Amino acid sequence: MRSFRLTEQEMNDLADKYPTPFLVASLDKIEENYDFLQRNLSRVHVFYAMKSNPAEPVVQKMASLGACFDVASAGEMECLHEMGIDGSRMIYANPVKTQQGLQLAARYGVNRFTFDDVSEIDKMAAAVPGADVLVRIRVVNEKALVNLNAKFGVEPGEALSLLQQAEKAGLHAKGICFHVGSQSLAAEAYEEALLVCRRLFDEAEALGMPLTMLDIGGGFPIPSAEGLSVDVAGMMQAIGRQLDRLFPETEIWAEPGRFLCGTAVNLVTSVIGTKQRAGQTWYVLDEGLYGTFSGVIFDHWTFELESFKHGKKRSATFVGPSCDSIDFVRRDVMMPELQLGDRLLVPNCGAYTSASATTFNGFAMAPFLIWEEEKPAQQHVYKVASAVS
Repeated sequence: MRSFRLTEQEMNDLADKYPTPFLVASLDKIEENYDFLQRNLSRVHVFYAMKSNPAEPVVQKMASLGACFDVASAGEMECLHEMGIDGSRMIYANPVKTQQGLQLAARYGVNRFTFDDVSEIDKMAAAVPGADVLVRIRVVNEKALVNLNAKFGVEPGEALSLLQQAEKAGLHAKGICFHVGSQSLAAEAYEEALLVCRRLFDEAEALGMPLTMLDIGGGFPIPSAEGLSVDVAGMMQAIGRQLDRLFPETEIWAEPGRFLCGTAVNLVTSVIGTKQRAGQTWYVLDEGLYGTFSGVIFDHWTFELESFKHGKKRSATFVGPSCDSIDFVRRDVMMPELQLGDRLLVPNCGAYTSASATTFNGFAMAPFLIWEEEKPAQQHVYKVASAVS
């Protein structure tokens, strides 16, 4: 899987004009990723997981490609509404919903929900009578970077009872959803979950409650600093074959986030300080854990740090600019000797990075450039969003 990556010349041309740190996003790469997913999982209706990167240019690109949207809050619904995206293109996929979120769902015409507990049923039925609901089940996947099933999902044996109770409350029981975990590296996790879902669909049919929708979540992987050890096209095709075999007439949804935007954004950051600690060089960057590198904490992500310098590599540690002692970007990275002002390129940082950043210590969030607007004439159109990557 190929990532968007600036060349040394392209990085330096931009950094000579605009102060680091900044982010550069390729909307063409987002479209390429979307097309890749549609080619290899052709039956899947895409609901972009907005939480991964809610920057307006990214969201508008998804909308133009025909994607729908997985929203988790009133704020995400409001953001999409302000962009002119109709509620019929959203699914409120947070299993626990706030009253404000349900009120906005009713106002904007969002009538598709997921849930995993009986306590949600009356809330949904009161706010949006007759809404379509999918119950989220818990699945096991030890090969995922982030285990989402530690917090979400009901045991499969309890799923149909919840759907029956939803029907009694006036909601429409439509299907089952699951998520194998973030950055999943095995098709087997999806295949095993699909077998569980097939059994539940058959049991629901026997109960007189036919189900018509299946949501397979997200979790499709992208390259990290360690590379990518799985054939993503082969993985998706294996999932697709299982879907065709087990669910030939079912409407299939997916909620990818990282896969669509993760490989489409580069960070450019600079060395602003050096230290010697226990015989090792530490480099202080102008971006850290409270900014784009927030994914180190919140996403368990290991970022690739690329220097275009040559020379003997030595073990080095990289830290951020804040006055917090936890602000470590990476430890023990083999790197040529760097000087103040040297720049680093950080690819594959388009998901769960600046989306979870803050302005702690007064450091501004890294602004957002659109590569297709920069590339032709190298004229700057500065795109700044409240959560940009």
